[in-house]
Amino acid sequence: MEARPFEPAAAIRPTEDSTTAVDRAIRAATKMLADRQHRDGYWCGDLTADSTLESDYVLLQLWLHPPEGNPWNPPTRGRIDRCCRAILDRQLPDGGWNIYPDGPSEVNASAKAYSALRIAGIEASIPEMQRARTRILELGGLQACNSYVRINLSLFGLYPRRRVPTVPPEIMLLPGDLLYEMSSWTRAIVVPLSIVQAAGKQRPAPEGLNLDELLAPGKRLSLGRRDGLAILFHHLDRLLKIWERTAPRDIRAAAIREAEHWVVDRTRNSEGLGAIYPAMMYQIMAFDSLGYPADHPDLIEAIRHFENLVLDREDRFCIQPCLSPLWDTAIAAFALGEAGLAAPSTLTRAADWLIRKEVRRRGDWSVKRPKLEPSGWAFEFANEHYPDIDDTAMVLLAFRHARASDGAAQQRCTQRALKWLLGMQSRDGGWAAFDVDNNWTILNKVPFADHNAMLDPTCPDITGRVLDALAHHGYTHGHTAVDSAVRYLLKHQSPEGCWYGRWGVNYVYGTFLALRGLCASGHPGVHAAVKRGAEWLRSAQNADGGWGESCEGYQAKHFVAAPSTPSQTAWALLGLSAAGDAASDGASRGVRYLLDSQLPDGTWDEHLATGTGFPGVFFLSYHLYRQYFPLLALASCRNGNS
Repeated sequence: MEARPFEPAAAIRPTEDSTTAVDRAIRAATKMLADRQHRDGYWCGDLTADSTLESDYVLLQLWLHPPEGNPWNPPTRGRIDRCCRAILDRQLPDGGWNIYPDGPSEVNASAKAYSALRIAGIEASIPEMQRARTRILELGGLQACNSYVRINLSLFGLYPRRRVPTVPPEIMLLPGDLLYEMSSWTRAIVVPLSIVQAAGKQRPAPEGLNLDELLAPGKRLSLGRRDGLAILFHHLDRLLKIWERTAPRDIRAAAIREAEHWVVDRTRNSEGLGAIYPAMMYQIMAFDSLGYPADHPDLIEAIRHFENLVLDREDRFCIQPCLSPLWDTAIAAFALGEAGLAAPSTLTRAADWLIRKEVRRRGDWSVKRPKLEPSGWAFEFANEHYPDIDDTAMVLLAFRHARASDGAAQQRCTQRALKWLLGMQSRDGGWAAFDVDNNWTILNKVPFADHNAMLDPTCPDITGRVLDALAHHGYTHGHTAVDSAVRYLLKHQSPEGCWYGRWGVNYVYGTFLALRGLCASGHPGVHAAVKRGAEWLRSAQNADGGWGESCEGYQAKHFVAAPSTPSQTAWALLGLSAAGDAASDGASRGVRYLLDSQLPDGTWDEHLATGTGFPGVFFLSYHLYRQYFPLLALASCRNGNS
C-alpha cells in the first residue's frame, strides 16, 4: 500500500451532553486562566520541589551568619524557624523524607533535613529526630549520600573534607572547552563551588554540633561509587587533593580569577547564576569566599535574587528552585488560543511580553555554535546566557494564536527563533534543553556526577515539541532537519510503544510529545509508530478514566502507574488527539475524568509531582500544569486537531 500523510484527528464523540459539558468546562478554565494573567502580560505559577531546598537554605544562613554564641541566633532566625517547621511538616511516618509526593524515604533528602534541623537547634533527643536518625541509618547513613550532600557538610566541618570529591578551579584553564561538555546546570554549579573549595574557608557549626550519629556503623567513608571508570576518576581525585596542597600559587590564583570572571559574567542580564538553585546558593558562597564585603553590589544582588525564590505565605513556606514565567506564559497562551474564548487583548499582551523577552545576546550555547545568530527564550524572567530550546519551541507554538501589537516585529522575532532552533539540532537528529551534542558519557563517572544530570543529551520530549513547533511554521516532511528528527523519534520508541520523558513524568509525557511531533511532521512513514504509541497510551489508562504515572519509573526504567492526575491525563489525551484517536472510548473516558474532577471555579487539584528536574533525583510540581494542560487537552479534543 502506498504511504500517505498522516490525517488530522477526529473530534470527540459529538453527543449533545458531552459537547455542552466540554464547552462549559473550557469556558470556566479559560476564565480562571485569563484572570491569573499579570497585568504585564505573563503568567507565573508556583514551582515547588522537595524539602532539600529548605534544608539548604538553613546551611546557607549558617554560611552567611556564623555562630557568635550559643545558641546560634542569626538575624534570619525567624525565616530559619519557618524552614524547620516546613521540613518537619514533610517528615514521613517512618522518620525519613522523600523527594516526591507519596514516594519512599530517600537518604539524601533525609540526611539534609536532619542536618538542617540540628544546625537550627532542634534537639536530637525529640521523637521526630530519633525516628529520622533511625531511618537514615537504615538507608545507609551519611556514607550513602551523594557527593553534594557530603560536600556541603564538609564546608562546615560536619564531614571529612578528604572524603569528598575535589572540584578544582583549574578546570577553567584546561584546553578544549572541557567545561562546555558538561550540562549548563552542572557548569553553573561546579564553577562557583570550585571557588569555595579552593578558597578553603570553612564555617564553624554551632558549638558542640557534629553528625557522628548519622554515620552507619561498620561502613567505610569513601568518595562514593567504585565501579569501572569511576575507579580511575577516584585515583585522579587523589592527585587533585595533592595538587591542592602543592600547586604553584600563581596557577591556582589564575584559575580562581578565571572562575570568578566566569561567574560574574553570567550574572549579568540574569536573575542570578543560571537563575536556578543550587547554582545561586554557590554563587553567594563563592562571592563571600572571595572576600566580597557585605555591601558589595554583586553579593547584595546575588542574595536578593536568591531571596526572590522564597514563598512565604500564611498557608505555605518553601523555597522554589527557580521561577517559570516564560514557560507558563507560552503554554497558557497556547492553551487559551486553542480554546478560542479568551479576549484578543489577553493574547496580545502575552505576545508583546514574550517578544520583549527574546534573547539577543550570545550565551554558553555559542561555544559550539559560534556563527548562529542569538535568539530563543529562557525559562525565567531573565537568564540570557541560557535560552531554553524547549521554551523556545513552546513560544513559537504560542505565536500560532498570540498576535503582538507589532506584527512585523513578531515576524522578525519568529524567523530568528526558527533559525536558532534549527541551528541547535544535535547530530543524532534530536534536540536537548540548552546545548548541542552534550553527550560525552565518560563525564558521568566523575566523582561529583552522582546528581544524575552531568549531561544534557537529546530527548524525545523536547524533540517532539520542536517538531510540532517547526511544523506549525511550515517546516514539515522533506526538510532535512524535520526528517532527521523523525528518524530520531522512530529510533527511540520503546518496544512497548512509548517514549521516555526527560522533563516530565515520564513515559506519558514523552509519548504525548513524540506523537504530536511525528503527526505534525507530515512524514508518511510514521503510521506504525503512531499507532503503537496510541495503543500504549490506552493500555496505561487508569480505571477511573484518567492517567497517572509515578516518579518511581525513572529508577524502575519502565512505566509505573499512579493515581490519576489532571496534567498527566491531559498529556495522554493530547497524544491520543494527535494520533487521530480522540473519538475512542478511552479518550472519551479521559475527557469525562477531567470534567468530573474540575472544581466549580474552573481549576483542578493535583497532589503528585509531574515535572522532572534531574531524573530519579529531583522532581518538580508546576502549579499551573494542572490548569492549562487540561484546558489545552479539552480544546484539542473538541477541535479535533493536534
